[in-house]
Amino acid sequence: MADTHTPVRWQSRRAFILAVTGAAVGLGNIWRFPYITGENGGSAFLLQYVAFIVLLGLPVMMAEIMIGRTGRAGPLAALTQLARDNGRSRQWSKLAVFGGLTLFLILSFYAVVSGWSLAYLGKSINGDFVGLAAADVGAQFNGFLQDLPLMLGCHLAFLLMTMLVVARGVSAGLEKLNNLLMPLLYLLLLLLAGFAATTPGFGEALHWLFWPNPEALSWQATLDAMGHAFFTLAVGACALMAYGAYMPEEQSLPRAAVAVAVLDVVVALLAGIAIFAVVFSHGMEPAGGPGLMFVTLPVAFAEVPGGSLWLSAFFVLLVLATWTSSINLAEPLVAMLVDKQWPRPLAAAVVGGCVWMLGVLAALSFSLLSDWHPLGFIAVFDGKTLFDLLTSIPPDLFLPLGGLFIAWFAARGLTTEQIETALGSAFMARLWRVVVMWVSIPMLLAVLLITLYRW
Repeated sequence: MADTHTPVRWQSRRAFILAVTGAAVGLGNIWRFPYITGENGGSAFLLQYVAFIVLLGLPVMMAEIMIGRTGRAGPLAALTQLARDNGRSRQWSKLAVFGGLTLFLILSFYAVVSGWSLAYLGKSINGDFVGLAAADVGAQFNGFLQDLPLMLGCHLAFLLMTMLVVARGVSAGLEKLNNLLMPLLYLLLLLLAGFAATTPGFGEALHWLFWPNPEALSWQATLDAMGHAFFTLAVGACALMAYGAYMPEEQSLPRAAVAVAVLDVVVALLAGIAIFAVVFSHGMEPAGGPGLMFVTLPVAFAEVPGGSLWLSAFFVLLVLATWTSSINLAEPLVAMLVDKQWPRPLAAAVVGGCVWMLGVLAALSFSLLSDWHPLGFIAVFDGKTLFDLLTSIPPDLFLPLGGLFIAWFAARGLTTEQIETALGSAFMARLWRVVVMWVSIPMLLAVLLITLYRW
């Protein structure tokens, strides 16, 4: 198929894996995984999460990359072209629009929380948490949420960091930054996990995370585990189609997808071990909610030798992870506009500006808009602010729903020859199709239907 939309490629197989891992590794692994694991009983959540990664996340990731690699274009152009060439309905192009909406909603709260990490990096370097009691650290976090100039300024600064890189394009922006920052991120995380191994709560953290705890099983834990499997792999919003379009011809798609999934799970586990070892060392509550990192960890690290240094290193890690992830999540939105002949700098500016405006409303959920409940007329969403809705509906519902349609289109909309070419062999193509059609899609449908019924 002629490469008319995407003349660029990742310069190496390593660059592609780092790029997709950069899209996957971020707030989902280091911020969201620990706090929803804490809220859902530790191992009761973790085991389901890993199962969903293997049975749902990995097959759908391969489907998403496959579509981009076959179409050699951004999500909208690839779906439109493949549907036309293979005699499928042109309505499939709307899947890219739905994916773009999902990415837009996720990126809007992503940039807000990433702005928090910028602010807390500065606070930790300045030693603002030294000698503070837990109540004082909590009050400081609440005060930060009310400090609109600081919070909105950090939100804007983070988006500028993101969109300036995206505006430079693949090889000049994304690839160079991923090659530099992702290895540094892994190094910092290993250092923090090594530090956690020296704490008295290390054994308790391992037991809580890995020892089976069937009493803690719940339907909410199952839903959270499925949604998080998609969120943490950046799957279900057509984001990885853009990276498949840039994938080198000689690269093995199955091997690359497995490598990314393994790295993603390892990062989440290391982050969880590092956080919960410190939390348990000081007798704190693991179910600390979204503020787990920003309230609990400053208190915990303040009580250990060199705590300010370790806390600063942790927030450096968080900033790097969220930066690379937000860059890689913004790229598909920009790519869809570039496919429509927009200049890349203009596309990046428009996407960044729109994300910033919605993010401002989300940030105000903690102050001026705390009493605004946009979907309060629906019982299950009553009392939820805009920030609550953005951090739950897109990851837990939109991503699995998008993944369902992506998997169906790849399995039924692509030809057997296209699937075999993408996966490298007829055997891999048959195996992947069987798993997707008889495991992934039925499981996705079942969980989504039961969730909607419960709502």
